[in-house]
Amino acid sequence: MAALNGPTLRIPRARKLLLVLGLTIALAGGVTATGHLLGGPARAAGRDDVKIAASAPSTLDPAAAGDVGSAAVIGQLYESLTTFDASLALRPALAASWDVSDDGRQVVFHLRPGLVFSDGTPITADDVVGSWLRVVDPAAPSPLSALLLGVHGAADRLAGRDTNPDDVGIHARDGAVVVDLDRPGSDFPAIAASPTFGIVPPSVWRDGGAIPETNQVVSGAYSITATTSSELTLTANGRYWAGRPAITTVHLIDDIGGRSPVVAFEAGDVDAIAIASNDASWIAYDPTLGPQLRRNPDLSLTYLGFDTSRPPFDDVRVRRAVGAAVDWSRIATLGVSGGEIPADSMVPPGIPGRGDRSWLPAHDPAAARQLLADAGYPGGRGFPVITLGAGGAAFAEGIAADLGRELGITVRVEDAADHFARLTSDPPAMWELGWIADYPGPNDFLGVLLGSGSSSNPGKWSSAAFDSAIAEALGTRDPAVAQAAFARALAVVQGDVPAVPLAYSDSWSLTRTGLLGAGENGLGFKRFAGLAWAP
Repeated sequence: MAALNGPTLRIPRARKLLLVLGLTIALAGGVTATGHLLGGPARAAGRDDVKIAASAPSTLDPAAAGDVGSAAVIGQLYESLTTFDASLALRPALAASWDVSDDGRQVVFHLRPGLVFSDGTPITADDVVGSWLRVVDPAAPSPLSALLLGVHGAADRLAGRDTNPDDVGIHARDGAVVVDLDRPGSDFPAIAASPTFGIVPPSVWRDGGAIPETNQVVSGAYSITATTSSELTLTANGRYWAGRPAITTVHLIDDIGGRSPVVAFEAGDVDAIAIASNDASWIAYDPTLGPQLRRNPDLSLTYLGFDTSRPPFDDVRVRRAVGAAVDWSRIATLGVSGGEIPADSMVPPGIPGRGDRSWLPAHDPAAARQLLADAGYPGGRGFPVITLGAGGAAFAEGIAADLGRELGITVRVEDAADHFARLTSDPPAMWELGWIADYPGPNDFLGVLLGSGSSSNPGKWSSAAFDSAIAEALGTRDPAVAQAAFARALAVVQGDVPAVPLAYSDSWSLTRTGLLGAGENGLGFKRFAGLAWAP
C-alpha cells in the first residue's frame, strides 16, 4: 500500500505517516471461522463510547481511497467478503465461505444468508459485483486497481480496450460471487479483505450516486452520523452481520489542539492515540501510563524507487551504479528513527514466505564508477542533475551525499507538499515511498509494487523474468515452491535495481485501561467492531 502526503493528521505523530495505496483493516476483536465475535460483547458500566485519535479521511469511497486515513474509516463503514483476525489468519466476513478451484483460476464466494445494509435492504451478490467493478472503472480507476489485474478482463477494462463490464471475470451466479482469473490466484480471498473491496449500496454502484458525508447506508459496523472540524462521530449499525457492536459511539478525533499526544491522553481527551518512540522509552517505566502502552508491529516498508521510463534511469547500468555506490546498510542505520529498523528485502519481516537472506545491492564504489562510465558518464560528467522526492523520509540527504561523493553526480532533494500526487502525475527521477501491507503476502510488496503495468508501479519498471517468477509463486499451492519463486523475483530486483528497500517500522500507542480489542495485527488499524470496554 503506498503513499504519501495525503490528508495529514493534526496530531503530533510518533512516526512518519504512511499514506497507502492500499491496506487491510485488522479485526482486532477477532472472529471464529463461522464469523462470530470472539468472547462476546463486554460493556463498562456507564461507558458506551470511545474516543480515538485518527487522521481525517480524504474520501469515504472504497474505490477511490489511496491513503491510510481514508482506509481506516472506510473499513468501518463498508465491509468486504473476508478479513484478517488479530493473528493474521484470514476469516470470513460478508462471505460465509469460499472455494478455490484446483487450478487456482476461479474463486467462488458464498455469501452469508440474511445480509442487509443498514437501511434493511438486502446485500446481494450483485452488490458485490457492482462494488468491485468500480475498482477498474476506466473513467475513475481506483488507486488500488492493481489488486484486480489478475481478474480476467480487468486489465482490458481498465485500459479502455473493452467497454463491456460484463467481460470482466466477476459475476453473480446463484447467489454466489464467481471470480475468474487469468492466472492461478489462491491469494485472491486475502486480497479481497482490503477496504478497497468494501460493499457499497446500489445507490452508489448502480445509480452513480455520491457517498454522503453523514448517515451513509453501510454494509459495515458503523455509519458517520455527525462531523465537525475536529471530529467524526460514528454510530453502530444495528443490522451489522456480526451483531450490533459493543460500543455504540466512536469519536474520531483529528485535532488535539497542537498538544502532545501524551498530554491529550492523560487529560482524558482520547482513549487511544499514537505516540512517539522517544515517549514510549520513558512511558514504559511510568507506573500509571506504562500498563497502557502498546507496541504495534507494522507490516510496512519504506523504499527508494526509480523512474525507469526515461533517462537516466531507463539504463540498467545507471541503476546498478547507484545500487553499488551507496552503502545502504549505513544509510538506513543512520536514517531510521525509533520504531524503525534497516531493511534488507522488499518483503518485511512477518510476511509468510519472506525468507531470511539479504537482497540489498552489494556496496562496491569502484564497480559503481565503472558502470556509470560504461553508461556514458565517466566521473559523473554529463550526468543530469536529478531530483530525489523525499516524501518525509529521513534517508534522502544521506543517499544524495553518497552519490555525490562516489559518482560525482548532483542530487537535489525535494519534499513536495503532495508527494503522492507528484508520483502519480510526474514522478521525480528517484523517490522514497512508504507502503503498508494490503494483505500478509510477499506479492503485495513485489508484484503489486513492481509488476509490469501495475498501477502501484510509478517507476514503470518491467521485467519478463520478474513477472514470470511472480506468476509461478502465485500459481502454486506448495509453500516451498512459492518461496523459491519469490526469491527469484527478489534476485531480479536486486540485479536490476528498480527499487531498494530502506526501512521497516513498528509504532507505539497509548490505549485506555479496560479498552479491549485495541491492538493491531500489523496491517495498520483497529477494527471498531471488535472494541469493547471490560466490565
